[in-house]
Amino acid sequence: MHGEYKVPGGKLVAVDVDVVDGRLHNPRVSGDFFLEPDSALEDINGALAGMPASATAEQLAGAITAAIDHTVSLVGFSAEAVGIAVRRALGHATSWADHTFEVIHGGPVHPALNVALDEVIPGEVAAGRRGPTMRIWEWDAPLVVIGSFQSVRNEIDPEALERHGMSVVRRISGGGAMFMEPGNCITYSLVVPESLVEGLSFERSYAFLDDWVLGALSDVGVDARYVPLNDIASEHGKIGGAAQKRFASGVVLHHVTMAYDIDADKMLDVLRIGREKMSDKGTRSANKRVDPMRSQTGMAREAIIDAFIAHFRGRYDTVLSEYTEDELAQARELMETKFLAEDWTYRVP
Repeated sequence: MHGEYKVPGGKLVAVDVDVVDGRLHNPRVSGDFFLEPDSALEDINGALAGMPASATAEQLAGAITAAIDHTVSLVGFSAEAVGIAVRRALGHATSWADHTFEVIHGGPVHPALNVALDEVIPGEVAAGRRGPTMRIWEWDAPLVVIGSFQSVRNEIDPEALERHGMSVVRRISGGGAMFMEPGNCITYSLVVPESLVEGLSFERSYAFLDDWVLGALSDVGVDARYVPLNDIASEHGKIGGAAQKRFASGVVLHHVTMAYDIDADKMLDVLRIGREKMSDKGTRSANKRVDPMRSQTGMAREAIIDAFIAHFRGRYDTVLSEYTEDELAQARELMETKFLAEDWTYRVP
C-alpha cells in the first residue's frame, strides 16, 4: 500500500507499507525531504514497524519522535507528515486527488442566507447528497457577520449599525467579525470530509486548506503567505482571515474572507474592536479604504473571482454545480428560524 502527503510549503513524504495481522509490516518512508543524519531513516522505519494498523497519525508521529535522537534534523517534513502518509496508504486519510469538488458561484442572495448555507451544505456533504464543495459567496445587502463566540455589545456599535443600514448575524464558526457590503470582499466556503485533514492539528489544517488560495493569489499577482493561526497576508499587510467549524458528522467547514475594497471609516464606525485593531495602522482620516485585493491586483472583483475558480479547477478534479431547491429551502428556513432570530444572534450578548 502506498500513501503520499505534501507538506504545505515543504516536501513530499511517501510511505509504502504492508499490513500483517493488523500491524504495519515492512514500512518504507521516502521523499524529497532532507534528513540528517541519513541513518535516522532506519529509525523512522523501525518506529513504524509493528504499530497497529489502526494507530492514528498522532500516535504514529509519537512513535517516530520517541525513536529518533533529539539531534536528528527533519527538514521540509515532520513526524506528523509521515503519520499522515501512513494513514493515507492505509485508506484512513484522503488527499485532494481522492475527491471531486463541486464548485458553486451563484448570484447575490440575502447575506444571512450565505451564513445559513454554511450549515446546510455540510449536512448535505455528510449525507452523501453532495460532494465536497467550494462555493463563492455573493450578497445583496450590507451585513456584519460575527464569530460564534463573539459578544455583540463588545463588537458592534448599535447606533452606527443602524445609521449605516446594516444588520448583524452570528455564524456557526469562530473567529472575528466580517464587515460585508456588496462587492467589498471576496468570501468562499470550502466543505470537505474530515479525512482530508486527518492527522493535522487545527493550526496545520488551516495552512493546508488555505494552500490553494495562495496559489490563486499568485496567479493575480499577489505574493501571499499563511500567517498562523488563520490569516492570509502579503508584504503590504493582512489580506484576509479564515475560520473553521468541525461537525460531528465528519465534515469540515473552512471559509475565508479577503478584503477587496472596504470603506475603513464606516467599518471603524460600526466595529468597536476594529477601532482598537486599526488604531496603530494609520486608518483614521476620512475616505481611507482597506483595499489590498483591488490595489495590489488592479483587477475588478469579478475578474479575481474568475481567476480563483480557474486556479481551483486547474488544480483539483471539479464539476460546476448549483444550489438545489431543497438546499435553498433549508437555508431560508434556517435563516428565519435561527440566523435572524435574536436568541441566536445575542446568545453572547
